[in-house]
Amino acid sequence: MSSQQTAMKAAPAPSAASAPLAPAVDNTTFAVILSLSFCHLLNDMMQSLVPALYPILKDAYGLDFAQIGLITLAFQCTASLLQPLVGIYTDRRPMPYSLPIGMSSTLVGLLLMAHAHSYPMILLAAALIGVGSSVFHPEASRVARLASGGRYGLAQSLFQVGGNTGSAIGPLLAAFVVVPHGQQSLVWFSAAALLAMLILVQVGTWYARNRVAKTAVRKAAGTPHGLSRNRVAFAIVVLVALLFSKNVYTASLSSYLTFYLIDRFAVSVQAAQVILFVFLGALAAGLVIGGIVGDRVGRLPIIWFSILGALPFTMALPYADLFWTVVLAVLIGLIMSSAFPAILVYAQELLPGRVGLVAGLFFGFSFGLGGLGAAGLGELADRTSIATVYAVCAYLPLLGLLTVFLPKLPSR
Repeated sequence: MSSQQTAMKAAPAPSAASAPLAPAVDNTTFAVILSLSFCHLLNDMMQSLVPALYPILKDAYGLDFAQIGLITLAFQCTASLLQPLVGIYTDRRPMPYSLPIGMSSTLVGLLLMAHAHSYPMILLAAALIGVGSSVFHPEASRVARLASGGRYGLAQSLFQVGGNTGSAIGPLLAAFVVVPHGQQSLVWFSAAALLAMLILVQVGTWYARNRVAKTAVRKAAGTPHGLSRNRVAFAIVVLVALLFSKNVYTASLSSYLTFYLIDRFAVSVQAAQVILFVFLGALAAGLVIGGIVGDRVGRLPIIWFSILGALPFTMALPYADLFWTVVLAVLIGLIMSSAFPAILVYAQELLPGRVGLVAGLFFGFSFGLGGLGAAGLGELADRTSIATVYAVCAYLPLLGLLTVFLPKLPSR
């Protein structure tokens, strides 16, 4: 009898101990996620100022295209290729205040770029701006997942929407601010970096306060998928290939759609820019829809639909008139962009506890590959025609068939 009484007295202890942690896990901390999304907007807006500055730098310093390419290389090496390394390090040694520290590198890079008087200084400034991005993406993605309350797809989609928005408005700000006022006007954008640093200090404080408790809950509740290391590595390669196909196609639209519309339909530059803006809006909407639906129906169905579902529309695009070209571009943007939250969260579930590595890999390396693919398409357009680009890209979604090799993960 005494043993039963002892068991009854001991039974409530675990639930009592876990009670304070349950709300933190069950309720999505939208204030943190939206703060990260806004800082993502500011970060990617500042990143997009670098290529927008190229015409000014070329004229002011007499640079050739090879030297412009080296600026891009310096920026991409730190902004894209460095991200997985940052993710690996912070997976082992989480750094709650690395976000504002990384943003300070962007701040220094902007100030240095604004006052650069030599080509080596321009290269250094571009590299420092890239370092800020490489630190921001892996850690911000980790904090977004931590604050998601289990709604991982929604958290990642909201986070990514901020980046897409910043990338879209950055060139507009450059056109209305940097181009008329010159290189030194970059100083004005340092206010955006300072604002982001202030917000990220608050986010870092929340992260430091919640990291230990939530990690303990996740480890206690987590379910290993039981896959071998080789199977996981192969699945990651498949995901990178899927994201590569999506990024190359969407880059072909975001980079060359205006030229295609002007060349084929003789629309004005202003009309082409409006259509491009509508397409970029469809990309943002697709991210949110993909994150919400993925949380409800699972990651694999969204991955299947988001890439293969776009195939009929990409095949029809080269033969459509102006009206249907706009409609098809919007549909393609909606469907393809819905893949990213599902792919990122699926990869995080494949590699539990390696959130930084996954974020660095998919935000950095895979986007860098997409950029190389887009550059290749530009070369193809020079050698043939802009219409040929979309005729060739129409088949890129066929890489979605690789999804058949992705294992089904246990439901969480």
